[in-house]
Amino acid sequence: MKEQAVIRPMRPSDFDGIVALDRAVTGNDRSPYYGRKFRVLEDPDTVNMCLTAELDGTVVGFVMGDMFTGEYGVPEATAAIDTIGVHPDYQDHGIGTDLFAQFRSNLKALNVRTCYVLVEWGDWELSKFFQKEGFVPSNRVNLELNL
Repeated sequence: MKEQAVIRPMRPSDFDGIVALDRAVTGNDRSPYYGRKFRVLEDPDTVNMCLTAELDGTVVGFVMGDMFTGEYGVPEATAAIDTIGVHPDYQDHGIGTDLFAQFRSNLKALNVRTCYVLVEWGDWELSKFFQKEGFVPSNRVNLELNL
């Protein structure tokens, strides 16, 4: 029988587990990036959109995102996922789906009706995951300037 991970709001104490999980997925140490993201968790004026999946006290997945109101001339509240990860040992066990289901539920409770995510062109597995979750190509164009 498949064990069910607990999906809960991310806490500052999750930092080490999330950095380790990300390193297992990417092969890189991105602790400075996560340090900046985690500082936002401690801001009492910010809505914590970040979730952690925990199994037997171990971080096995997470999703990090933000809610926006008025950015880029968009009047309604929107959200964006900037990082999602599931430990390689727990991928294809429904943890990403469970994380996103709770993330979506939280957005709906905040009256957010649109969520965005950027996916690298060649990352077909991640694209397939988000397509399965209902994401479609946006009417917005992502522009880039090489410096």
